[in-house]
Amino acid sequence: MIKKKLVIALSILFSLSLLGCDSKVDKEGGLSKLKLSDNIPKEKLMDESIIDDSSKWGTLNTHDPSIFKDGDTYYVFSTDARIGGSVAPGIEVRKSKDMINWQYVGQALKGVPAEAEEWTGAQGLWAPDVTKIGEYYYLYYAASSFGKNTSYIGLERSKSIEGPWEDMGCVVKTEEGDNMNAIDPNIVFDDEGSLWLSYGSFWTGIYILKLDKNTGKPEDKEDKGKNIASRSSSVSGAVEGPYIIYNDKQKKYYLFESYDSLAKDYNVRVGRADKIDGPYVDIEGNDLTDTTIDPNKVGNKILGGYKFADTVGWMAPGHNSVLKDGEDYYIFHHARVENEVNWFYLNVRKIVWSEDGWPMVSTERYAGEKEEKIDKALVPGKWDVIILKKDDNGIISSKEYDLKKNGRVNGGTWELSGDNSLTIKLSDKKEDTYKCKILPAWDYENNRRTIVFTGINKNGLAIWGKMKK
Repeated sequence: MIKKKLVIALSILFSLSLLGCDSKVDKEGGLSKLKLSDNIPKEKLMDESIIDDSSKWGTLNTHDPSIFKDGDTYYVFSTDARIGGSVAPGIEVRKSKDMINWQYVGQALKGVPAEAEEWTGAQGLWAPDVTKIGEYYYLYYAASSFGKNTSYIGLERSKSIEGPWEDMGCVVKTEEGDNMNAIDPNIVFDDEGSLWLSYGSFWTGIYILKLDKNTGKPEDKEDKGKNIASRSSSVSGAVEGPYIIYNDKQKKYYLFESYDSLAKDYNVRVGRADKIDGPYVDIEGNDLTDTTIDPNKVGNKILGGYKFADTVGWMAPGHNSVLKDGEDYYIFHHARVENEVNWFYLNVRKIVWSEDGWPMVSTERYAGEKEEKIDKALVPGKWDVIILKKDDNGIISSKEYDLKKNGRVNGGTWELSGDNSLTIKLSDKKEDTYKCKILPAWDYENNRRTIVFTGINKNGLAIWGKMKK
């Protein structure tokens, strides 16, 4: 009798162990079926052996990236900056076939154009942007005296994306005493095909003005544009790096901009408008020009410093550009390695859209993923979760949440619907309900496949989640 009971007990334990193994195999098997690139590089951050070998930089040393797709090739133009030495002025250029593996091409220009140097005394060029008009590629760049608004946005043009470039002179320039600062150019077409320039950094914020498509310069040479975003003097007016896109499904313009200090607490915020020149408002209806509101409460914060579990975190992500590629959207930005401000890299992330038309940024960097149907069986388990608080713009560390099979999560609930829509309720409070999308992802910190979610609540507070091992 005792032996019989022992045999039964051992059989149950053996069955349970097999069930656990099967469950693990099933989850790993399910993850393996999700579509990712077969060419994801193994990442080594802060690799001192490549500091002086630009052929191996890849994403390293990319600051203020601007994306342009030419045929089947993606190009990123960026600020003259690097770790471990000075860089000759001329705008860094990288290219890629997949937005994952990047090759450093060199520099677009041979130094600071004469008129820009004469006006500003600049030793390097900042924050370029590229578009194409007719047979010409137009390359806009900024030159400035650091910390002053003696600044200059210039234009180069070429019949090839890789140059050589012809100097077309000044687009906009500012000097001490002006209310605006002529740096960080962004070129955008409206839904009727008209050409516009948004620009600005600190002072009274972001401006937009209409350009002549034949010249790429302002229709009115004396016009400095209309103010579309500002911040309070209590935070030194810290807003810059505008980038505007038009979403034809939503029939709205979206203004992405960077808040705060580029080497400490940079973060990306978004507002939207019915017209390209505003007014731009966030999810709560706050106008991005309203300086009477708490400056940390304005704008949907979609990207900020973060750290998952015990991995290396990223700080001060910002100064983005956005690419619409077919029906998919991607955000390109730089970010700094945790507590190592001199090591900065290009990050590319997929953008998905909320039910009410707000952009939500993927938790992980791009690895070839698409939105696809997610098997509910993959969701239960331990997750690292980050809530991107608007008033905490340093590195926010993740907390562990347990999404259980019965739909419970740390005192709240979760539910998967449709192909990849996830609703997480962290409590009974309305503001603790987050509408999310689940995506396949590559866990760059741990070199493995995983799934992630990204979402927002009714107040525009973003949430990120990444499934643990």
